[in-house]
Amino acid sequence: MINSIIQEGNKYTMNTYKRLPIAFVEGKGSYLTDTEGNQYLDMISGLGACGLGHSHSVVTKAIKEQAEKLMHVANIYWIKEQVELGKLLVENSFGDKAFFCNSGAEANEAAIKLARKYAYKKYGDHKNEIIAMTSSFHGRTIGTLGVTHNKKYQEGFGPIPKGFKFATFNDIDSLKEAITENTCGIMMEPIQGEGGVTAADPTFLKEVKAICEEMDILLIFDEIQCGIARTGKLFAYENYGIEPDIMTLAKALGSGFPIGAVIAKEEVAQAFKPGDHGTTFGGNPLACSCALATMKFIIEEKLWEQVEKTAGYFEEELKQLINRYAWVKKVKGKGLMVGLELEIEGSFIVEEAFKEGILINCTAGKVLRFLPSLVLEEKDVKKTVEVLNKIFQEVEGKQCMAI
Repeated sequence: MINSIIQEGNKYTMNTYKRLPIAFVEGKGSYLTDTEGNQYLDMISGLGACGLGHSHSVVTKAIKEQAEKLMHVANIYWIKEQVELGKLLVENSFGDKAFFCNSGAEANEAAIKLARKYAYKKYGDHKNEIIAMTSSFHGRTIGTLGVTHNKKYQEGFGPIPKGFKFATFNDIDSLKEAITENTCGIMMEPIQGEGGVTAADPTFLKEVKAICEEMDILLIFDEIQCGIARTGKLFAYENYGIEPDIMTLAKALGSGFPIGAVIAKEEVAQAFKPGDHGTTFGGNPLACSCALATMKFIIEEKLWEQVEKTAGYFEEELKQLINRYAWVKKVKGKGLMVGLELEIEGSFIVEEAFKEGILINCTAGKVLRFLPSLVLEEKDVKKTVEVLNKIFQEVEGKQCMAI
């Protein structure tokens, strides 16, 4: 069956992904089942989107019940589920108002527009520049490519919109040099995902926040990958003791169902007036019901506490690999947003893990990335590390033979 799917996929779908030769038909918890009935431990959970794992009962129940009532209605009417979700997110975050869309890239586009509109109304049209960070990733739309640092994502899609520049992540002097009277916002991921699972330095973020307050520059946190309990807090900014002015969310917000959100403080949110921004599908009843069920479960269960415990166990297990293999450098990230940095290319290790029934990912060339479900069990952590140890032993053997 898989050969037929691949054949027809190559014939009928655009070649935008380097896919592994497999198709999944069922998922439960942290496991996926392919067309041949084989099970895989999913340690990447849809690139962090399936926060509650696959087919969680509270999510499937919410989808079924809402789909039988009302799936979509235009945003020219009030949407009960959208209001409820907005209230839940606002009451459990720094923010005062929410805007809903369909994806992380859309949320970041909206955040950029909001920052510029806020500055425009307050200072005029010259104050429109956004500073992002090196190694950043904020999306693949033409607008978000402007704040995505890796040139490979921009190649062939120029001209990239103007009004964006970059400062070195975790380097306050670089940021100070980049700021001008035209700067309206500073945008960053508190923990960079595509950039190598690199966490912001707490001192750096505190200094950035102080500069933003002093110069009336908006601080925008992209928590699309690191938000929603993944770091051992409900939101990643809580790890740093500071608040952004705008925060973007997506991925785990809907447990795999497409939804994005922008959370902002009142003064900033007021910059948007009717007609300034909008979306057809964003925040519809079905998407919001899914996100509501997800967020209520996470908050009621204080799932971030379980994440912190599991993450601690995972880190200790991975450190054993560092002690055994000289080319395994360090554990990165925070909570269950985990990177294992190597001195060798990691893509073939992803392929070997796949053969062993473990789904992982490699980012920034040499960082193995793990974004498992937030309900991951310790036995699955142990299984993952055992498979990695087996692969690493084989790598070590080949290196010895080469010498």
